[in-house]
Amino acid sequence: MIKLRAALGAEALGTLLLVACVVGSGIMADRLTDDVALALLANTLATGAILVVLITLFGPVSGAHFNPAVTMVFALRGEIGRVEAALYVVAQVAGAILGAVLAHAMFELPLVQFASTQRSGPAQFLSEAVATFGLVLTILLGIQARATPVAVLVGLYITAAYWFTASTSFANPAVAIARALTDTFSGIRLIDVPAFVAAQCVGALAALMAARTFLLPARSPVSGVDP
Repeated sequence: MIKLRAALGAEALGTLLLVACVVGSGIMADRLTDDVALALLANTLATGAILVVLITLFGPVSGAHFNPAVTMVFALRGEIGRVEAALYVVAQVAGAILGAVLAHAMFELPLVQFASTQRSGPAQFLSEAVATFGLVLTILLGIQARATPVAVLVGLYITAAYWFTASTSFANPAVAIARALTDTFSGIRLIDVPAFVAAQCVGALAALMAARTFLLPARSPVSGVDP
């Protein structure tokens, strides 16, 4: 029970800090420049950097999922129980929402907002499926490879995916939900979130099937340590 409590705390806090970074760096970048490309670059670098830090710190505690799509994949692989996985998702979504609120508080904005930024259409949804496919495949194959820490691989992948996907790579249902609650640079309309989440789940499942082709051994999520 103590171990599970620590893991849930790590998932909640890690997702909170991830979203606070995504939203907060977007607000800061938008305030400092009118150049959208430069603002996106700043947002990208901050997100990639925080992922490396958070996964390194919390990987040994919870596996550092911070992402319901990742948790779903590891549950399907039998590496986390269904009840535990459900609790992980609750912790991740709660942490993500609090992360958006925290970012608003730090920049003296209304704590609760609803995004007005439209992110819809086939290209956006395809982008989210591709982004999540690549993220999950990076994690699964990164665990097998062991040559480079998974934290670094994930940080680099998300940094790249911000730029090669039309959606700027949310790749995370909890983050998508939280970003619907910020009417700032990183926001997404609430009405667009269900399709994003569906696309992310499809991408994650496709990555799971692709990974099986490479006969990945079962190892602990993210940390790469044999059970």
